[in-house]
Amino acid sequence: MQQKYFGTDGIRGTVGQPPLTPDFVLQLANAVGRVLKKDHDRPTVLIGKDTRISGYMFESALESGFNAAGVDVVLLGPVPTPAVAYLTRAQRATLGVVISASHNPFADNGIKFFSAQGNKLPDAWELAVEQALAEPLVCVPSDKLGKASRLHDAAGRYIEFCKSTFSPSMSLRGCKIVVDAAHGAAYQIAPAVLHELGAEVISLGCSPDGLNINRGVGATHPEALVAAVQTHGADYGIALDGDADRLLMVDGTGRVFNGDELVYLLAQDRLAQGQTVPGVAGTLMSNMGIEAALARQNIALVRAKVGDRHVLEALQQRDWQIGGESSGHILVLDKHSTGDGIISALQVLQAVVRSGKNMAEMLAGAELYPQTMINVRLQAGTNWQNLPGLQAAIVAAEEALGQSGRVLIRASGTEPVLRVMVEARDAQQAKHWAEQIAQQVSVAAP
Repeated sequence: MQQKYFGTDGIRGTVGQPPLTPDFVLQLANAVGRVLKKDHDRPTVLIGKDTRISGYMFESALESGFNAAGVDVVLLGPVPTPAVAYLTRAQRATLGVVISASHNPFADNGIKFFSAQGNKLPDAWELAVEQALAEPLVCVPSDKLGKASRLHDAAGRYIEFCKSTFSPSMSLRGCKIVVDAAHGAAYQIAPAVLHELGAEVISLGCSPDGLNINRGVGATHPEALVAAVQTHGADYGIALDGDADRLLMVDGTGRVFNGDELVYLLAQDRLAQGQTVPGVAGTLMSNMGIEAALARQNIALVRAKVGDRHVLEALQQRDWQIGGESSGHILVLDKHSTGDGIISALQVLQAVVRSGKNMAEMLAGAELYPQTMINVRLQAGTNWQNLPGLQAAIVAAEEALGQSGRVLIRASGTEPVLRVMVEARDAQQAKHWAEQIAQQVSVAAP
């Protein structure tokens, strides 16, 4: 059975348009509550959110839907997505819920869930929720209604957890770091973590107003961080996205390091510490240059479908620890159960301090292949695989590239676009063939 509402990372859309309406979110919480009550007599759910203005509305809707189903709710306020994962586990809650559309603009929002162990939930659970959504809303008798409370020190608990992943024998004293929180969920937490570990912190994108999340700042707009690092003469820059599960970093020269490079750097650090790294997990988007560099170190790269949940599954199946996406979702499973921008940044900074090298030196053995990505907007329901001429255009590109490149076409799981990606050792080749294929999609699509 195909999910109707759940996408790559929960349920996401434009606020006020189906399914992201208050009445649907209330029904969603009620359906989730009924699914939980099949296995738990009195479930407890934690709810966190980012800084979007619509978070207030959806928080209230979730609270009402859960309470009506007989589920207790604990409100965390604005905290990063990985903070909800951690606190769900630490508080022994039944489920964690995040109200966020991650890197999307403020007019979008979404709902995603974490298990009691702080992990993303499987497809089977999502299907059970969708089946419950087809049933009428239930309100239990008044003496069975759920209650709501607030965890007032949620941010402080998470700050201490982040710091616990950094070696107690090391500090960031002497490091000047610009932290860009994208006016999102980590706007207070990320600067506090780095400050308490000894760094001189310069804040960027830490003044949310409900409307400016991800606007011109954060991991999707690293140019703002590059400029700030150079202006302030900082040693490093850290860019998070709106819910702080994504990370890009910048060095003192203004060079941007993406998720693929950071995963490679973390693997190198572990090898330098004498640890075994049998492999790392990436995605279909992971750069061929990083794959080749890992192979030279006898480290396998396994490609999962796009989405940190799929990377997590690939790691768990093999009992590996490190994986991530080029977009900046990085998993370090012996530090946290899910992707965490702050903790990943701490692991990179720790590796750099420990090695005595800068980030570029640690990545000297890895050279990214140029990639060109073009997003082509499609009408909902378009069967892009059968578009006239598309397969012929793909074959032509693959024959021209040979072993020095690859073509990847996929539909976005979060918006109605087709992503056309071409990667090659030669940047002009990548650009040329991506444009050729994208043009064919545009001509053939209805």
